[in-house]
Amino acid sequence: MNQQQTGTYQQIEAVIALIGEHFRDQPGLDQMAAVAGLSRFHLERLFMEWAGITPGQFVRFLTLEYARKQLIHSRSLLKTASRAGLSGPGRPHNLSITFEAMTAGESRQQGKGIHIRSSLAPCPFGTCLLARTERGICHLSFWDDDERERSRHELQSRWPEAILIEDDKTGQQLIETIFATDKTGPDRPLHLLLRGSNFQIQVWQALLSLPPATLISYQDLAYLLGRPSSVRAVAGAVARNPIAWLIPCHRVIKKSGQIHNYRWGPLRKRAMLIWEGTQA
Repeated sequence: MNQQQTGTYQQIEAVIALIGEHFRDQPGLDQMAAVAGLSRFHLERLFMEWAGITPGQFVRFLTLEYARKQLIHSRSLLKTASRAGLSGPGRPHNLSITFEAMTAGESRQQGKGIHIRSSLAPCPFGTCLLARTERGICHLSFWDDDERERSRHELQSRWPEAILIEDDKTGQQLIETIFATDKTGPDRPLHLLLRGSNFQIQVWQALLSLPPATLISYQDLAYLLGRPSSVRAVAGAVARNPIAWLIPCHRVIKKSGQIHNYRWGPLRKRAMLIWEGTQA
């Protein structure tokens, strides 16, 4: 495990927490450096290495005004797209993604007879757990360094009848590919294997169709699905997304622009939106 990379994310998260708690006071560079345990010089270098931005630019990404502007811009783009347009690419900037959904019968088997290889490795947002079958990636989640056993327990609980194989070494290269900033991307698409209800699959497919770095409200997502009265059900499907980042549930925020709950922590969600925004 690359402790330097996970340590960097912990420092980034500490700065996000400081700014969120004291935003009206506009924390200065010295305060941000102190909470990260760094000098001013090293804090600036940290941000440039992590996302290619200065601390000042980082702060602007965290404003409510920025999120609201992104929502308005995204809404204008999405309104021009037809329902059929939801088949377009919504991948991270350098990835091509395809997917298939398990049948209802396969889903009821709860992974029986399936071998799932799981890998823990560092990424820009801490520790990532990636799981894949012969048919494609079936799980991606984020964890703190001390949650190794808990992460795999959650995976096993989702696929109780599957045979889990720990394979950190092989999976690390794929994780590096997923979070690479190389604009060329891999030679072939990443393929996902989705297990969920028909409605959940529809919501996840819609998320896959969002343009890179797009922010969308739960209401607008429900509208795009042709289910404007099903906002709560849409929110539930977003929350149950089993493949974080690749299916970009982190892009869904409140219509007010507030960035709130996220299964792997609201601070991580903010970090993901900033990092993705700078890469786009």
